[in-house]
Amino acid sequence: MSEHRRKPPQPQGGGRAAARRGQSGSSSGRRAAPRGATGSPSDSYGSDSYGSGGEERSYGGRAEARRAAQRSTGGGRRRAAEPARGGRRAAPGGPAGPGRGRGRAAAYSDKKRLIDYPRAGKYGWQRWMPSWKLVSGLCIGFVGSLVAVAGIGYAMVGVPNEENAAALSQNNVYYWSNGQQMVATGSGQNRQNVTIDRIPEAMQQAVISAENKSFYKDSGVDPMGIARALANMARGGDTQGGSTITQQFVKNTYLSQDQTITRKFKEMFISIKVGTKLSKDEILQGYLNTSYYGRGAYGIQAAAQTYYGKDAVKLEPSECAFLAALLKGPTYYDPAGNESLDTAASAEANEKRSRARWGWILEQMHNDDKLTDAEYQKAIKRYPMPQGRKATKGMSGQIGYLADTAKKYVLNHSNITEKQFDQGGYQIRTTFEKSKVEALAKAVKKVEKEKLNPEKRELDKHVQFGAASVKPKDGAIVALYGGAGYEKGHFNNNADTSGVPVGSTWKPFVLAAAMEHGTYRSDGPLSPLSKYNGNDHLKVRNNDGSYVLKKDNTPFFQENESDHPWGYITLRKAMEQSVNTPFVQLGMDVGMRNVRDVAEKSGILDASFATLNPSFALGTSTPSAIRMADAYATFAAAGKQAAPYSVTSVKFNGQEVEGFDKPRITQAMPENVANNVTDTLENVIQNGTGKNALALGRTAAGKTGTTDENKSAWFVGYTRQLSTSVAMFREDPKSAKLLSMNGTAGEESIHGGDTPTQVWTEYMKAALEGEPDLGFPEAEKIGEIQHELGAPSPKPTPSVEPSETVTESPSATPSESPTPASPSPSDTCGFFGCENDGGTENGGGTGGEPSSSPSPSDTSENGGNSRGNGNGGIFGGPAG
Repeated sequence: MSEHRRKPPQPQGGGRAAARRGQSGSSSGRRAAPRGATGSPSDSYGSDSYGSGGEERSYGGRAEARRAAQRSTGGGRRRAAEPARGGRRAAPGGPAGPGRGRGRAAAYSDKKRLIDYPRAGKYGWQRWMPSWKLVSGLCIGFVGSLVAVAGIGYAMVGVPNEENAAALSQNNVYYWSNGQQMVATGSGQNRQNVTIDRIPEAMQQAVISAENKSFYKDSGVDPMGIARALANMARGGDTQGGSTITQQFVKNTYLSQDQTITRKFKEMFISIKVGTKLSKDEILQGYLNTSYYGRGAYGIQAAAQTYYGKDAVKLEPSECAFLAALLKGPTYYDPAGNESLDTAASAEANEKRSRARWGWILEQMHNDDKLTDAEYQKAIKRYPMPQGRKATKGMSGQIGYLADTAKKYVLNHSNITEKQFDQGGYQIRTTFEKSKVEALAKAVKKVEKEKLNPEKRELDKHVQFGAASVKPKDGAIVALYGGAGYEKGHFNNNADTSGVPVGSTWKPFVLAAAMEHGTYRSDGPLSPLSKYNGNDHLKVRNNDGSYVLKKDNTPFFQENESDHPWGYITLRKAMEQSVNTPFVQLGMDVGMRNVRDVAEKSGILDASFATLNPSFALGTSTPSAIRMADAYATFAAAGKQAAPYSVTSVKFNGQEVEGFDKPRITQAMPENVANNVTDTLENVIQNGTGKNALALGRTAAGKTGTTDENKSAWFVGYTRQLSTSVAMFREDPKSAKLLSMNGTAGEESIHGGDTPTQVWTEYMKAALEGEPDLGFPEAEKIGEIQHELGAPSPKPTPSVEPSETVTESPSATPSESPTPASPSPSDTCGFFGCENDGGTENGGGTGGEPSSSPSPSDTSENGGNSRGNGNGGIFGGPAG
């Protein structure tokens, strides 16, 4: 770099500023520091000076001064204390003296800090390692803060003077769809407090041994339990398990059931105060009097009366252990079951859980020396099975089933627990129409009276009906029939239960899947005029042409109800006469998964589906009457589907509860597919197995269904305004297994086209009285005609030569009759024109035939031997 661009050298000794300081020092008369007092290198090492009174340059600029000051921070004081070279002592102020060598950083390092972090005088990781003083100080401060917060909370939270509304007697009020009151029911008339001396010692000890062994020793709170509950709450999990008996008493008596951190802290502080104000006996008495035992019973006295029909004071130790087990959760520990709320709460499953916990509680009481050996052996000897459910005031007739359905809907569409709901205070407006409910019950009673005589015919005993009526394109349940009534001891809601196979009423879903998806051989939708072999006892083919085999590797044969030789008939004709074999093979060709998907989109719940084998096409699934009515409503609404609902609004103490808007409407299937299904089902009533429905006197569509061994019979039908399903079955009251109806009502067998169709017609007449006949949308032709593999080619003239069949069968050669000039009574007429398939009115499958042959999985019972083996209710479970 050239000289003229270089920075001129600075004056020695600090430049002008130093000169000014020197002049100032001279003028003030101060003496210069002795040589060596400044701690400069020239002092120590004898460096050259720049003049007699001059000052040497100790550092190379401001940056160097700062670095030197930083280097001097840690060890400056030690060096300052050392004598300077030549025997001179350093001046006070450190090695740099008062000059620039020490700098601001050095001065700052000597200043005391309240919190020495990062630590001064330390380097590397030691600089960031807190001292023991800092750690202990923070711990003391944290603990002190907690004590202060606890003290403030304890002082601010007081014990409420009155019990909360949830602990007081209240009713739930149900309303009809028009706003008129249906029934008021709840805990208001099923609660009675008793004093501790009226509560058996065994009951007291059962609760303590099961829930809070340290009850008489603890302060009323469990810190570890609270910590677990708060941790679970933060993770969004279950908050149970964090409460002592005292805390549960406080929650039941003074607080809401909300699972919040605020409520948990209040519970803790109030529990501590309650523990100091009330005796342990008073707390235990309050807990047993406010706890919920199920079946609407609050308190030990109401529970004793509800389950054993006696006062609490008379309870035996074994019965006390049973009631204590209910406190774990009555929905799942009441042996009577509660499938209306959750299918996991079946009577069988509940009894198993109850027996296990009952035995465990007795064992704990024995281990805690609360039962002697003799008392324990006596108590454990026999499980104290409680009484069955009883109808509460106002819950007779169909009202109990209506309230049950609405309650289930509320619990499945809100965060309200069963315990909270049963504490009362809710106003529930339903979709039920009183006139239609009464009309449906009247129709069932009329047909029962005409057809059944249990006093004279053994096979007429234990016959039951279930029915439901739904608005298409809306989903509102306007009526249902759940059974004989709570007052008759029938607590299962037959309209919203599972376990009753639907039989041939399932076939419309198979046809809809074929018209929407086609078969593995077609390029698109299949026409209902496609022909399939309708003969009896046929083998069923897989898509690769092989035969379906049973578990023993022998061919599976599909049966019809009769051996009538139908030959190759159209799917429309097969639906009309409810012939099995065409729909089983069609289901295999379409794919049972596609059939299942169409049914699910139409409104059938996932949990109610049976195994996907050939018999699936014949209705081995077990949806409820509500779900079947809703699924057929999808056909009535030209493919538009709305989930069934029974509640339009819920209020709690007058305040609206969110979550009860109408279900969203979706397009479940193409409009023309639904309309073609409707056209086919119209023909079932006009010319087929559903002819008894012609008595309705208006345009309607529907399908009959009968299951294996005649264990159930269905009719599901609809108009544009209303879709209704009716199920009929016999049930063993002890095992809940379905019984055959062969011989019932004095008939050889019961078909869906008989008694169920008669109930449907009687009800629909009354329900639609005064309503216009809207008819159905006109269906347009759909799909290509593609006959089953092996079907004979069309010929211009009738032929007496045998047609090719899929498998060998006794009637493999169908007879063909000449085409008549005009339709005969057995002809099928629709928008396609009239056809004659050579069948007769009394041909196979009248009334909806069952599959009497075993399925490939050897499930010849079609999955319908007992009720409750599926999850076919309206809400599913989880219910619901």
